[in-house]
This record gives sequence, C-alpha cells and structure tokens, in this order.
Amino acid sequence: MSDKPKPDHVDRLRGQWAREAPDIDTTPMTILGRAYRLSNLVRPSIEATFAGFGLDRGEFDVISTLRRSGPPYRLTPTDLYTSLMISSGGLTHRLGRLEKAGLISREKSSEDGRSFFVALTPEGQKRAEEAFRADMASEMQFLEKLSPEKRAALADLLRELVRGVEEGDATPSS
Repeated sequence: MSDKPKPDHVDRLRGQWAREAPDIDTTPMTILGRAYRLSNLVRPSIEATFAGFGLDRGEFDVISTLRRSGPPYRLTPTDLYTSLMISSGGLTHRLGRLEKAGLISREKSSEDGRSFFVALTPEGQKRAEEAFRADMASEMQFLEKLSPEKRAALADLLRELVRGVEEGDATPSS
C-alpha cells in the first residue's frame, strides 16, 4: 500500500495545467488553491449555521465583533468597520437590519453629541454567543479527520503564512 495521498480537486487541476502549460510552476495551488477550495466547501455549512439564528454572515460578523470586545459590548462605527474591513456604507446597512431585529442599539456619546456607539442588546449578546458556539461545533466536525497534532501543525504553518503576507513579506510582483 502506498503512503501517497489520494489525489484531490487541486491535484487534478495541477495535472491539467502541467499538460497544457508545463513551464508554469503550480506549487502555489497546493496551498492557496486548497485554502480557497476549502473556504468554498465549508461556506454553505457556516452560512446555514448563522441562518439558524436569523443571521447572515455579515450580521454575525458585527454582533460577534461587539461580543468579543468585552463589556460594555459597544464600539464606535469607525472601530467596527475598521475591524470588519468593510465600507462605512456596508456597515450602515447591516446596523439597520440588526437594530430592527433588536440585537443592537445606537447610543449617543456623552462626550460628543454628534457621535454614537453601537451596542449589543442583551438579546444580541445571547444570540452572538449561541451562534458562535454552534459555528465552532459545526466547524470542528470538518477538522475531526486530522489528529490534534496535525491540526496544531497546520494552524502553526497557516499562522506563519498569514503573518508573512500581512507584514508584506510576500508582496506579489506583477
């Protein structure tokens, strides 16, 4: 019996490229292509989990950011959209839906009457935590085929790659 892993979708794509353009090094697909494919494969499950709590992924991102910020579970809109890496317009739309659902409130700043904070309501705190717990349990099912040691090694390697990209060590040349 061979120790060689069974080919996956990315291996098949690389094989096609090797046949059609053998001079192109497809090594990046072994990591980045698989990361992209994995993200696409798990996305429906994650979105279904959030939908079970009456949320879409973007709404969950807002209430989970507020929840993990700690008491009093409130941030300025600028802090929120900077953390979420979205436009202020995209955030405004999400906030409207979340406020209508009773999961957040907008509180005027006591120091500056022109500004406000976005705060989780008690129901928002509860929903954020329940949805997060369900999401982590669901996502763990995808990882169960890997031993705890392999999960830790993969997490370490991905952290190293992400930090390198974030720090600009791997700036693409075009």
